[in-house]
Parts: sequence; C-alpha cells; structure tokens
Amino acid sequence: MIMHQKQKTAGLARRDFLTAAAAIAVGAHAAVGQDKKAPSPKGRSDYGKDAPPVRYPDPDILVLDDRFKKYKLGNSAIRRVYHSKDMLWAEGPAWNGVGRYLLWSDIPNNVQMRYLEEDGHVSTFRHPSGNSNGNTFDWAGRQIACEHGNRRVVRYEYDGTITVLAHKVNGKELNAPNDAVVHPDDGAIWFTDPGYGSLMNYEGHKANTGSVQPLQKEAVYRIDAKTGKITKLTDEIYKPNGLCFSPDYKKLYVADTGASHYDDAPRNIKVWDIDNGKKLKNGPEFTSMALEIDGEEKAGFADGIRADKDGNVWARPAGLVPVTTGSHLRARRHPDRPDPVARDLLERLLRRHQAEPAVHDRQPVAVRPLHRSDRGAHHLGPYPTSTIALITPNSGSSQFSNSPIMPSKPAR
Repeated sequence: MIMHQKQKTAGLARRDFLTAAAAIAVGAHAAVGQDKKAPSPKGRSDYGKDAPPVRYPDPDILVLDDRFKKYKLGNSAIRRVYHSKDMLWAEGPAWNGVGRYLLWSDIPNNVQMRYLEEDGHVSTFRHPSGNSNGNTFDWAGRQIACEHGNRRVVRYEYDGTITVLAHKVNGKELNAPNDAVVHPDDGAIWFTDPGYGSLMNYEGHKANTGSVQPLQKEAVYRIDAKTGKITKLTDEIYKPNGLCFSPDYKKLYVADTGASHYDDAPRNIKVWDIDNGKKLKNGPEFTSMALEIDGEEKAGFADGIRADKDGNVWARPAGLVPVTTGSHLRARRHPDRPDPVARDLLERLLRRHQAEPAVHDRQPVAVRPLHRSDRGAHHLGPYPTSTIALITPNSGSSQFSNSPIMPSKPAR
C-alpha cells in the first residue's frame, strides 16, 4: 500500500494540469523525427458550425513521426458542434449506438447532456445527475454513471429506475467514483475512486476530513455482475483516474493523477496483469506523462485513457503509446495558434475511430476516442471546458460507427 507522506497544502485543480501540456504522444521504439514540411498556420482557427471551408489535410495536425500517419485521416477537419457559456465542465462522454446520440456530464452544473447525431440538437438529458463524471454503457446497453455528488456508481435500467452498484466499501463511503469500464466476459464493472468530487464543492460535496484522501485510500475496484460484490483490486496508486483494458483483456491500464494533490506522486500510467479475470498482479509504470516540448519539460498527466485494436494506449496530453514499450512519439499542433481551447481539444482527443475492415476508410474520427470493442460506449478523458467537438471526414458517411449497442463479445 502506498503511504502518502508528502501532501500538497494547496492541491492544484486538475484542469490546471490538464491544460499544461501541448502535445499528443505516440509510443514507439524509435526516436521522434520532425515533419519539417508541415505549414505554420497563422491566425485564429474557427471551429464553429458555420466556419469557412478548411483545406485538407488539416494544417493544424502535425505528424512528427511516420508511424503516426495511419492514425491521421487526411480528409478530416476539426468542427466544434457545441459550445455554451453555461457549460462549466464537460466530462465522461459515451456514445449510444442504438439511439445514435452522444451523452456527457457537466459536473458542476449537475446535469448530463445529449447530442443527437441526426440534426446536431443538444439538450439536457438528465438533471440532477448526482454530479456524474464518467459514463459508459454495459454490454446490455444500460447506462452506467460514476457520481461524484452521491459518491456512488449507478446503473440506469431500461425503465429509468436507478440501481446503485457501489456506494460503500467495508462500511465506508466511496470517495467519489471517477471512471468505469465493463469487462465483456462476465459483465463485471471496474472503476476508479480518486476522490476529486469529495475534495471540493465545485464538482461534488466536500468531505470535511482535512485530508486529500477524503474518506478512504484511493483505489481501483471491481463489481461482480452476478453477486454485486465489490472487491478492491489495488490501492498501489495515488489517485487512479482513467482506466482501460488491453485489446486481449489481459492487462489493465490506469492513469495516475495524484500529482494534483501529492508532491511525490508520479505523472504516469501504470499497467497490471489481469489474473484469472478477477485480480491484478504486478503493476509497474507503463509510461511517464512528463513531456518535453520545444526543449522544456511540461507538467502533465493522463486523465481518461483507452486502448485501440492495435494495442496502442491513447491518453491526454500524451496521446498514443504502443503497449510494447510505452515510449513517446509525438504529433502536435503548431504552437503559434492562439486558441488554447482548440489547441487542447486536438492534443487530447485526436484518434481514429475503430471500424470493421469493410468500412474502415469511411469511418470518422471523433474527438472523444471510442474503442471499437466497446461499441461506442466508453470515453477517454475530459473535453475542453465548455466545448464539445467532433472531427469528421469529408465523405458524407455517418459521424459515428454503425455498431450495435448490444454486441457480441470482441474476438480475442
């Protein structure tokens, strides 16, 4: 168990860290090579719905290593589909394949919002939402939400009723669940509990314990789908945040954002071997999220993460990291762009949406990475504040995958 000896007296807000780095990282063996042919765009980009045409390939997307090229869609442009001065913090999007809508949380406003693909309409989906953070859909199509305000993990049934899946462990309330993934073999729900929603009233209800461990040690848990039993998988981490399985479901990756409140916490992603589908073993550092940009070291760490079908782990602010090495390969937007929100958007969220081979070239890129085997259910990390955006191809194809919401198990 990690003993936290050094605690910051005034923990920095996560968003301060999440906007600190300006790069996408891609893991690989070789060193980074510069793409000197990339143009240097000038002026302010307009990502609004009524923006003027953008030439392809998008000059804001720079490939600094040839191995990243296949993950860049040359006929894609960044388009902001929703922006509101009233939206305070957009988090936890999840795609519903049957309803064909994107769901996300606005944590401080205590609402969940919904974007309809058919006409781009955005409306309030659920209020109050329990200050929900991460959302996903299980393999039966039911929404699962991690609620900061109520310190619990819940499932919304088909008739709209709420089933509380996790609220207390060993007689103590959870800190504030953050992110969740669902295992396809047994339907078990794996979730993180870093406690941010109990550290401030802005995104939950502050626990007056005087500690950056609000109610109990931060940990990763598993909820058995049949019995409902909650098992602590590991607390060998400072503040577990985003998590994801490897494509073969033999490993679990977890982002540690403990540097927001612990001086001695590393900014990294850890990886565990999954033992018999129910336990974790080992747990070394997979990759450091400390970035060097233009000769300067930038503070940064991953929030939401997701593994794609090629075995790469996508994170923000360091983007694509093959599971074989965890070394970095960067692609970034040109730094002279003045719009930090637009810059942060691409740096965090660019990736190719996974698709069947028959329609692979027609699939879009969405700013919120979605793992194909999740059938559009899971999320990667926070959207820029007050911004929801998509990167779509100029092909006339659907903006999202045509995947069902109740899929068969992914092939191993």
